[in-house]
Amino acid sequence: MLPLKLLFVTPEITPIIKTGGLADVSAALPTALQERGVDVRVLIPGYTHVMEALPHKRHVTELMNTGAHGEVHLLEATLPDGVTLLIIDHPQSYERDGGPYIDHNGHDWVDNAQRFGLLSKVGAILGGSLSPLDWHPDIVQCNDWQSALTPAYLHFSPGPNPATVMTIHNMAFQGVFPPVLTTQLGLPASSFGVNGVEYHGQLSFLKAGLYYANHITTVSPTYAEEIQQEPLGFGMQGLLAERYLDLTGIINGIDKHEWNPASDPHLPHPYSADDLSGKAANKAALQHKLGLEVNPDIPLLGIISRLTHQKGLDLLPSIAPALLAMPVQIVILGSGSSELETAFILLAQKSPNQVAAVIGFNEGLSHQIEAGADIFLMPSRFEPCGLNQMYSQCYGTPPIVHATGGLADTVVDATPENIANGSATGFVFKHATAHRLQECIERAISAWHDKEIWQKIQQNGMRRDFSWNRSAAEYMALYENLLGRD
Repeated sequence: MLPLKLLFVTPEITPIIKTGGLADVSAALPTALQERGVDVRVLIPGYTHVMEALPHKRHVTELMNTGAHGEVHLLEATLPDGVTLLIIDHPQSYERDGGPYIDHNGHDWVDNAQRFGLLSKVGAILGGSLSPLDWHPDIVQCNDWQSALTPAYLHFSPGPNPATVMTIHNMAFQGVFPPVLTTQLGLPASSFGVNGVEYHGQLSFLKAGLYYANHITTVSPTYAEEIQQEPLGFGMQGLLAERYLDLTGIINGIDKHEWNPASDPHLPHPYSADDLSGKAANKAALQHKLGLEVNPDIPLLGIISRLTHQKGLDLLPSIAPALLAMPVQIVILGSGSSELETAFILLAQKSPNQVAAVIGFNEGLSHQIEAGADIFLMPSRFEPCGLNQMYSQCYGTPPIVHATGGLADTVVDATPENIANGSATGFVFKHATAHRLQECIERAISAWHDKEIWQKIQQNGMRRDFSWNRSAAEYMALYENLLGRD
């Protein structure tokens, strides 16, 4: 059987252009699929950063049928892992100062509909029967609203066409624009309706993908359930509930080479599930580095997060005095709302031996917190997948999480039953309130004082498989099923 051919359409990819977790997925999943024998091409816009980062680009073809965009060229480059990158060369749309979605002032680019309409259109051209390439994909996978018009373009294109998969990384971002753009972007007027791209009188890119794609995936099974109802459906829960048979949740993986405490270059003391002694040394090093009291007998709580309402960190300041009285230490790394930044800075100034707040982001310090903390706090109100709760388990730092999305799917609560059967890896609380968070922290600290139980919880988490290989296998099964090969 010939290898399955996949066109992966995405607005960003690590390390070339990144604003969030989508970029990590766009790098890791195609690589893992290629390792399983899939013939993968990744399609991205030719932003300034992309054009500068890839000096060895090759011209592939000129695309003539992109509508109002005029002359569009397709370039090709090979990533270090061997994955082929296809780049849309259209300077008018992509080569500009600022980010991929917003300018230097933090405002959306005014032509985002046209810019990502072009990404979607090129995805459809390369996927469809009119492609100028000799390579024709069996599957086109789109990611978030920026590429979500691709299934709609293919639906209205002459066949034969590939199967389409629409992957949702966060339902909160929907690509909503004025309705007049429907026909300006080359979609038929008939597509603007409830059974199409219309969303409360506007054009929604994401709605187009959800309606016209052959299958929908999202980044965890629980999030797949949550988005079929309010509030996490963000107005599209009805459509998603109607399509529940075509909706699959697949947990993202993590890079086990980058996140491995036995070989992490950011750590002063490597360790493993079989020898945890280095973890205590990392804790002492972290306490010393951040000016906390160097004391192995005080539990250290770690936080690495955007400081936003979604992430639930606003629950912490009100219970901090009670936590510090237990006592505990708290390390916070992140940035976000000025109100929360100020609250944590003041908390650190008031209790410098127990609280350290580092505003911003530091890659090395993030690894050191994962290794040096005893417990990781991740009380997100919603979390489609999440990564830090998986990093934490790999680093023997049992996480405390709110029972939502990927957090609920990847952390096994340390109930007496789960401790006894050897499955417990962290602590889970329902209802995102300060009271419930405090109760869960107290439960975790109680377990931490029982060193035998705590070590079992640590080792359970460190021995779990969160690799991309597992996720890629699930995507492979989905692709084969769509193509009738299962």
